[in-house]
Amino acid sequence: MCAQLHTYFCETFEICKFGPLEKTSVMSNLAKECMLLLLIFIVTITCKDHSRRQHKNKTDELSLWINEQQMKKLSGIQIKVFAIDNGRVNNELRNPNFNQYLPTIPSEVNSVNFTWDAGNKYYLYNFDRLKSLDETILQAPTVSIEPKGRIPRKESGFSIFLPCTGNSSGTATFSISLSIQNRKGRAVPGTPLRLKFKKECATRGPIPDPDCDKKCKNNGFCNNDKICQCKEGYMGQYCQTALCYPQCMNGGNCTAPAVCSCPPGYQGPHCEGGKYT
Repeated sequence: MCAQLHTYFCETFEICKFGPLEKTSVMSNLAKECMLLLLIFIVTITCKDHSRRQHKNKTDELSLWINEQQMKKLSGIQIKVFAIDNGRVNNELRNPNFNQYLPTIPSEVNSVNFTWDAGNKYYLYNFDRLKSLDETILQAPTVSIEPKGRIPRKESGFSIFLPCTGNSSGTATFSISLSIQNRKGRAVPGTPLRLKFKKECATRGPIPDPDCDKKCKNNGFCNNDKICQCKEGYMGQYCQTALCYPQCMNGGNCTAPAVCSCPPGYQGPHCEGGKYT
């Protein structure tokens, strides 16, 4: 699957070589309504390195990834997304143009979960930067573990929380820096990982609706707080917004999970086909 995704994105968007921004303008415009945002792009660039090595067994080396369960919850796609795989940082994460391709994280998403392990080696980590550049909208990000310490040898998870202030609506930029060193104090090649993201915040979360049991769509259900709980592949107050992976292109609409409705003149599973007459 990684190989297929990588081929699709490389040929369609030229992301693998970081082509012109106009090639990804459609993705950026649709990203705000989908949780394909950051995770979709990381899938694209990380699968490239991972697919070259997927036939090999995992060595006892450092790895950092988003697991299948988290990916399925956020995008409906069950696949591991690696930032570091068997001691190797994906080169694209160090590309100076990387940040400008990251879509905005929507207000519905308040945290992202990661998994890592050090294998049989010794590594120290340090989140030396967790900063909001607009604290009137977004508080500084926090992590569910100590900001610095030793990476566990066995698989262990942690979360990065993105707390909106609740006082202002808007989009805030935040930055994260993660340093990793070995036993001798030498930085792992490719680290520190320094990235900037954008996060949407709203002054109010989902609004309880006494009639939500009549309004939840697409098999969503009304919970005890009178808020619709959506099935995987849908989001929105009434679960009315479907998620498509990859995103629908050329003005296509995502009418159901992984189903694009194309405008006249376009075709293909994601409306990626050029105009026909």
